[in-house]
Amino acid sequence: MWLLLSLSFLILANQLQAEDRASLRLSNDAAGRCQYTFTVPGPQETSCNGGSGRPELEGVLSRLTLLEALVSRLIAGAATGSDAKVELPESFSQVTGERNQLRQDKDRLSKQVQELHVRVTQLSREADGLRNKPCLKTNTSADARRELNHRLDHGYDFRNDAYQEMKAEVSEVPASHLLPDRNTSSCGELLSVGDPVLHRKADGFTGKYGVWLQDPEPQGTQYTNNTVWRIDTVGKDVRQLFAYEDMNQFSRGFPMKVLLLPEAVESTGATMYRGSLYYQRKRSRTLIRYDLTSETLASRRDLPHAGFHGQHPYSWGGYTDIDLAVDEQGLWAIYSTSKAKGAIVLSQLDPESLEVKRSWETKIRKNAVANAFMVCGRLYTVASYTAANTTVNHVFDTATKAGRDLAVPFKNKYRYNSMVDYNHAQKKLFAWDNFHMVTYDVRVGGASK
Repeated sequence: MWLLLSLSFLILANQLQAEDRASLRLSNDAAGRCQYTFTVPGPQETSCNGGSGRPELEGVLSRLTLLEALVSRLIAGAATGSDAKVELPESFSQVTGERNQLRQDKDRLSKQVQELHVRVTQLSREADGLRNKPCLKTNTSADARRELNHRLDHGYDFRNDAYQEMKAEVSEVPASHLLPDRNTSSCGELLSVGDPVLHRKADGFTGKYGVWLQDPEPQGTQYTNNTVWRIDTVGKDVRQLFAYEDMNQFSRGFPMKVLLLPEAVESTGATMYRGSLYYQRKRSRTLIRYDLTSETLASRRDLPHAGFHGQHPYSWGGYTDIDLAVDEQGLWAIYSTSKAKGAIVLSQLDPESLEVKRSWETKIRKNAVANAFMVCGRLYTVASYTAANTTVNHVFDTATKAGRDLAVPFKNKYRYNSMVDYNHAQKKLFAWDNFHMVTYDVRVGGASK
């Protein structure tokens, strides 16, 4: 800006010097009259090209106008630059403040996310603890009553919220835990079978027949007595074993794992016991113990003289020649032989080696009954697999080596029952009735007379 102003003063100074060189001359013209001549040399010119000095004047005016415009622009720019210098620190300060606020918000949100992760982990551990927590025992109720009496003796305020929570906890204790469980203290005859309770229906045709159960005495920590196991036995090569975390996941159809068995399964006679699946190998009398933890074939053995693949099945067929079962006394095989001529042979097996420990031959024709199961060392048979209202019609006691007829009501709600197994830990029968997986509550009484 100051450079342009200096140039302007130089131009004006040159013009003043030009005025100092101007001259006035007096002379007579041709007519003898007096003539005045005023001479001013033009800028950068040595001769006069015309009789008029107007173009030079217009050029000077144009240059002055341009100079004034430049000076005005520079003055305006200086003012704008001054304002910008004032506003720039304020804008920088505002941006810096917003950046710091965003960093604080980010740190706060990150801390909240970490706290939520910790809380989710705690809740997951609490859920696992509650899932694995055993049922409350009788002394739990007694302790709660003693605590309540102690508070009453010391003048506890009933309106206090903590008292209300304690009262709710006491009221939630099942009544069955306040009385001795007769079924666990004695092992007697089957008295009754309840109505079937539906837990799941199979989706496709391969689910018409099958096996589903829970391990009454699980081993290890990978699987528990809440784990549900299922095999669909319709197919040429049945080898898939589905594992569900609990009954809820089973009902919803969400398996947590699918195991591939080393040998194909023959029919619906498989059972679960102490961390192993026991089943009959397809088209043979070979029994297999499959260890669930290591997922390997743990042992195998032929069941001596046992009929297989349609020689001595139950009345509904399905190659149910060998039916494995479990009760309070261990592992059993229900089958027949050529020597027994189709009558049921009952053998107790070693759960590790599958060796036959003892055997009993009954008078019950295997193809005359629909199914069979073991309870407290006694064999029970079901009369029909299709009748809606049938009976548990025979019992054979291994202790007395005697059998007799029964008439305990039993319902085939879906009219095609292909599997019945007893779970002594839950006192329930597990059954597969025409695509439907159901359970029955059973009641066991004192020893038979």
